[in-house]
Amino acid sequence: MKRKAYRNSPAFVLLAWGSFLAFGTLMIIGLVTLKEPLMVKGYYLMGSIGLISSAFTVSKVVRDNQEDEERYNQMFRAKDLEHVEKVEE
Repeated sequence: MKRKAYRNSPAFVLLAWGSFLAFGTLMIIGLVTLKEPLMVKGYYLMGSIGLISSAFTVSKVVRDNQEDEERYNQMFRAKDLEHVEKVEE
């Protein structure tokens, strides 16, 4: 039976999610203890949520572009090899 291979180790996944949750918790604690009006807290919260979601989006786009570039290069390497084999015949 073939096992599924993951790109990241379990320790790295735990580190990523752990740090995300820890800093999210710290941000919420900071907003709750901030001595400013609710409007200012809401502004900071919306800015933080926007920054976090755009960071996830940018990292996904960069990863997808890298994978597409690798797939594109593999496709043309295969076509180049087929072309070389035909020329040699």
